[in-house]
Amino acid sequence: MSRSTLTMTPELLAYLADVGVREDKILAKCRADTAKMEMGMMQISPEQGGFMQMLVRLTRAHRCIEVGVFTGYSSLAVALALPADGHITALDVSEEYTSKAQRYWKDAGIEKMIDLRIAPATESLQELIDDGAVGSYDFAFIDADKTGYDAYYEACLELLRPGGLIAIDNVLWSGNVADPDANDENTAALKALNEKIHGDERVHMTLVPIGDGLLLAQKL
Repeated sequence: MSRSTLTMTPELLAYLADVGVREDKILAKCRADTAKMEMGMMQISPEQGGFMQMLVRLTRAHRCIEVGVFTGYSSLAVALALPADGHITALDVSEEYTSKAQRYWKDAGIEKMIDLRIAPATESLQELIDDGAVGSYDFAFIDADKTGYDAYYEACLELLRPGGLIAIDNVLWSGNVADPDANDENTAALKALNEKIHGDERVHMTLVPIGDGLLLAQKL
């Protein structure tokens, strides 16, 4: 028994990776390849991917939104947990990174499940709203520019059905959100969003200390 979250030592993380996650071989390849890239630290951890897969299954999600694709690990993880008629609307601004993602999607045989849109996410989200998609999505994952998080949260909340779930990455920001002296633009944006969602009566919420912090908000 413990009254606080267990500190994850390198040895315990290795154990978690060995027995705590069933990682598809294409996911493992995507993770290994991305780790060699200069910006490889932007990728989510395998245990977070496994956790998100469980969330998708528990909510019986069919229609998902992803804001921030990078090399495709998170979208691939979610797609592999969806039923055969599942769908992801994936939003990003980088053709370079998403071209890599598309190769992994194809190798896993789930590329037809993903509608990739290359444009600023605020524009793509507004297009979905204007096209009548309000209340039609089940799950949203936000992992993009931190100063845009608030706008992405509001748009995704509008697009989700009641009971739908939003997962927001990096909300602990390497611990900087707990530092009163850390007030750079990204940290300030995350602090403000965490406090906003904590008091947002439109959702149930909890913040999970997995990866760099994952905030879950379920639409009422």
